[in-house]
Amino acid sequence: MSNVGVPLSVLDLATVSSGRSIADSFATSVDIAQRAERWGFTRVWYAEHHNMRSIASSATSVLIAHVASQTNSIRLGSGGIMLPNHSPLVIAEQFGTLATLHPGRIDLGLGRAPGSDQATMRALRRTNGSADTFPADVLELQGYLSDEVRADGIEAVPGRGTNVPLYVLGSSLFGAQLAAQFGLPYAFASHFAPDALQQAVAIYRDRFEPSAQLDKPYVIAAVGVLAADSNEEAAAQFQQARRKRVIRFLPKGPLYSDDDIDALLESGRAAQVDHMMQYSAVGTGEKVVDYLRAFVAHADADELILASQAVNPQTSLRSIDIVGETCFAPTAAHASIG
Repeated sequence: MSNVGVPLSVLDLATVSSGRSIADSFATSVDIAQRAERWGFTRVWYAEHHNMRSIASSATSVLIAHVASQTNSIRLGSGGIMLPNHSPLVIAEQFGTLATLHPGRIDLGLGRAPGSDQATMRALRRTNGSADTFPADVLELQGYLSDEVRADGIEAVPGRGTNVPLYVLGSSLFGAQLAAQFGLPYAFASHFAPDALQQAVAIYRDRFEPSAQLDKPYVIAAVGVLAADSNEEAAAQFQQARRKRVIRFLPKGPLYSDDDIDALLESGRAAQVDHMMQYSAVGTGEKVVDYLRAFVAHADADELILASQAVNPQTSLRSIDIVGETCFAPTAAHASIG
């Protein structure tokens, strides 16, 4: 347990930084997980995104397998698999394989968004109505991972009997209601969609029905984090992250100059980015801890999952180390962290 009062975890997008390769990104993901494991973080999750040059976690289960082979105890999972992009049987087989190779360490977080744009959605052979079957698909998937054969005599091999724990991800009230109905843990994407956080958590807790997996509500809330050795350094790095996000909302075309970006930051065009980054802990370790403690109460969360706001791997790794050093009791193992 961290001194924030709840378990802390990490959300890793396998970010591909400027001037670095995808292979570099995967090496950083291994480094992040190894550091998180040594410090005492509970889990690292990877998000399914497609057709995004800056995010390399599209083959989520493959990346989990790679990182799991180079760590020992930390839980690893999807945050999340966008289930309407896949058949439940295939996901049961993938995560059943992971759970068999790494027993007791695999999570399966599920979302219903495309994780992509409309053109990529079509390339995934997904339609606008694919998300409509999400509730039934979750139950079908759960059945494949259970000890019983439920779906027309079809078994997930591997998968059956692994009982990989499921988590419902969301950024609206729909996911909260579904997680409550199915008695599953609920993870809210407040690191980029802050609006419905408190209402969704309240609905989830109020309507929760116990299940074989979970006897009482369990909320994971995501929050942006950027810790540095000084408040000034953290603020400067956060502004870099803000500038980078503003560029993502601009039309693709010629490169934008620093003056162009400065002008956009001073205009209303940056308001959407600022809103998305509303829940962000920025500063020294002590300042970040104070923010996280307040956010736990604000979100009524049982666990926090930290999404790095850093723009390069060096600052991201340093941020993890500062949070780890500040939030967890020191042990001999920590001395090996570089």
